[in-house]
Amino acid sequence: MDIVRGTDGSLTIPVVAARHHASDDPVDTTLAEAASREAAPETRILHPGEGGYDEALVEWDLQQNPDRAPVVSTASGREQAMSVVHAVAMAPDHAVASAVEALGDPEASGEALRHVLVGGIHSVDAFAVEVARAEGGDPLPAHQTTKIIGEVLAELDD
Repeated sequence: MDIVRGTDGSLTIPVVAARHHASDDPVDTTLAEAASREAAPETRILHPGEGGYDEALVEWDLQQNPDRAPVVSTASGREQAMSVVHAVAMAPDHAVASAVEALGDPEASGEALRHVLVGGIHSVDAFAVEVARAEGGDPLPAHQTTKIIGEVLAELDD
């Protein structure tokens, strides 16, 4: 099962049910029913800011293009990435599409944003501080930064 990204930024991820050891107690289900219930994946919804969200977002992004080469961040790509995150955060209508259209090098910006995500929560926090220093204002909370990065990457992949 694939990770599914919702319009609100949430991610629905597959979770394999924990395996239970057989007990000596008689059970009303057949072995086939028990095996299928144990093997059937369940799902969990993660929202920006929740534990595991950043890692799941990285996996979702890799799912979108599994043949993509490892991410490499360039200075100009990072500058544009900071600019687009700031633009989306400050836009009253949260206009991701218009902010992405304004990018000079969308591919480099996307690579820089992927590089931030691969670094995990500490990388996202540091990036938010870097955006605030470069663009002005207070640093965004990590969950908001991660959500914007996910929206920008989704727009870039469309």
